[in-house]
Amino acid sequence: MEKAKISVRQLFVLIVLFVIGSSLLVPLAIEAKQDAWLAILIALAGGCCLFLVYHGLYSYYPDVPLTEYVQKILGSVLGKILAFFYVLYFMYISARVMRDFGELLVKAFYPETPLFVLNALMTIVVVYAVQKGIEVLARTGELFFVIMVLLGFIGIILIAIAGIIQISNLQPVLEEGLQPVIKTSFTTLYFPFGEVIVFTMILPFLNRTEKAKKTGLLALGLSGILLALVMAVNISVLGVSLVSRSHFPLLSTIQSIEIAGFLERLDITFMLAAILGCFFKICLFFYAAVAGTSNLFKIKESSKLAYPMGVVVLLLSITIASNYSEHVHEGLKVVPLYVHLPFQVLIPLILLLIAFVKNRKKPRQNAS
Repeated sequence: MEKAKISVRQLFVLIVLFVIGSSLLVPLAIEAKQDAWLAILIALAGGCCLFLVYHGLYSYYPDVPLTEYVQKILGSVLGKILAFFYVLYFMYISARVMRDFGELLVKAFYPETPLFVLNALMTIVVVYAVQKGIEVLARTGELFFVIMVLLGFIGIILIAIAGIIQISNLQPVLEEGLQPVIKTSFTTLYFPFGEVIVFTMILPFLNRTEKAKKTGLLALGLSGILLALVMAVNISVLGVSLVSRSHFPLLSTIQSIEIAGFLERLDITFMLAAILGCFFKICLFFYAAVAGTSNLFKIKESSKLAYPMGVVVLLLSITIASNYSEHVHEGLKVVPLYVHLPFQVLIPLILLLIAFVKNRKKPRQNAS
């Protein structure tokens, strides 16, 4: 593994930027209609439970990443096979987020620019960042986290001043009961909260092992509350019908701002937040894929893998779906059940159970 360390604050920042990431782009949990914010909070509770599973594995093996301790848990042959599939999983989700980023720019800002060109530009930046290592990425995250906070603060103030919030759009609460909300929360559990499994590749770099659990849960909690707030604002401004039809509801909300007849068209604030969020999410998934490959095949200079793997992710992001509608359909109907469920929930639970049985007589290292 790379010889690097990140601080507790940097881990917190990376988790928040990662979870918010591409989640700002989509109408998250809109299947629950005006109760989407509640579905996100329920999914957040489930996401915290999943993080405790990942942390449980980390507490048994605090010095090695997921791709290494699966070999200790399952044995060399089966462990390497599973580690390889996790590398593929990280690359696939990285490509999906890359496609989200490209589609946003094409549809909202650069309709005449080929998707390949936009994704290629992002790939170059991501490969460069990943080559520099996790420490540089973490320090960059600290800087851009401040920018994201400022953009969010300015956005909320402008929306409030513009007087476009209609609280009645959020009523009635639980119109169709709790069941549809809980059903929707399962999809929202996988995206974005379950995707924090990528941090099983990052946690070994933490310089204060005992702070991992508290930091992760606080970061997840803040991220979930922010996403619930964003969806509540979107619905209160646009209404359920418009949010459900919009590809990028937060962009539509920001475009609704008009103050004193001249302060309007503030799309740039959304564009900056979306690009920063997508950048860090792609980077972390891609870094996990590169680090996992390096670990699996015992390659000392993992940075050399960034270029060829970056090309693979770029091509995959283009060929992953023939159009945006197909991409969205796969993300809502196929990926949660056949990709996220096994890799985020079932396999980690099985691994934790086996690790518990194998290590029940050994004291766990302090990784609270």
